[in-house]
Amino acid sequence: MSTDVNEKFANERRALMQSTGARRRTDGTYAATVGYDRGEVIGRDGLDTSGGTAALYTTTPAWHGLGTVVPGGVSDIDTVLRLGQIDFTVSKVPVKYSYDGSDRVMDDRWVTVRSDTRAALGTVGQRYTVFQQRTIFEFLEDLADTHGVLWESAGALRGGRRVFVTMQVPESIVIDRGGLDDEIRLFIVAINSHDGTSQAEVVVTPWRVVCANTERFALADAHSRWAIRHTAGGLGNLAEARRTLGLTLKYAEAFEAEETALARTNIVIDDFHRVIADLWPLKTDDDGQATKQAVTVYNHRHDVLDAMFRAEAERAGRTAYAAERTITDYLDHVAPRRPGKSMSEELARATALLEGTDDETKTKAHKRLLHLRTR
Repeated sequence: MSTDVNEKFANERRALMQSTGARRRTDGTYAATVGYDRGEVIGRDGLDTSGGTAALYTTTPAWHGLGTVVPGGVSDIDTVLRLGQIDFTVSKVPVKYSYDGSDRVMDDRWVTVRSDTRAALGTVGQRYTVFQQRTIFEFLEDLADTHGVLWESAGALRGGRRVFVTMQVPESIVIDRGGLDDEIRLFIVAINSHDGTSQAEVVVTPWRVVCANTERFALADAHSRWAIRHTAGGLGNLAEARRTLGLTLKYAEAFEAEETALARTNIVIDDFHRVIADLWPLKTDDDGQATKQAVTVYNHRHDVLDAMFRAEAERAGRTAYAAERTITDYLDHVAPRRPGKSMSEELARATALLEGTDDETKTKAHKRLLHLRTR
């Protein structure tokens, strides 16, 4: 049976807030009162609020209670743009400065400015081409060859500097069919930047229904992400993107086969302990000595992962698959994140998922666990 991951996460987050005695603030957010995230604000995740409310459209209720929810989704691009409050356009304006009593213009630098708030988003070069929100939507529609697709979510972060849209791939992956029957849905996510700090990206990411993992494909050479440069021809050639997406969906079939193999590989607890020791070895100095703090962090991580694996084994059996799910869950939802000054921990965690911060660790775990099949 499939579980609504948003509802599940909302319930878990609500329980967490109640159990920790999080303090409700006047703006409707919560401040954590205990734990390593003491003082962190819960419920403010960096969504753009330039229009007075959170710039977010989604098909299902999000745990923070923000944004516009439309059950069943919306297929009309203009409606999603409006609901997600990303119907603004972005322009390039010359950089002007005053010097020695006169106004001057830089020849090779421009400022990107959003049309509704007139806010500056970043500085870019002459060749930089703005990708408007509507263009990204149409690009994904053309990529999927399916006009009228239902959009899962859309919104803006960091004052509109970054914009994202999500659509679901119709076919799901099912791990261990007839046995565990663990469903994994595939999503195409487009992430656009207006501040000149990064290329536009399209990511294919799997989302496991029962616990909302968003892992990348761990298979060697799997093309689950591709970048699009902000140039005049950046969105002009869909052929390569279509080819890459096709390869990714083929890799998804192989991914399902490998995950099924993991689900049918029994392991002992010592196997799991060796894997996590390989992923997170005890940090020592040049003399091979570990500080007291390093030992404390190492032991705490070990105990947390051990408890998580034992709990996951109750659902999926004491298997290599349960071990991989535990490691992915830990990285996605439990491992400490140090957010920047303008970013809550929730946004830092979501950004890490979108940007694939832990891809290398997940891939290493996947390969290490696959090796256990051949013992």
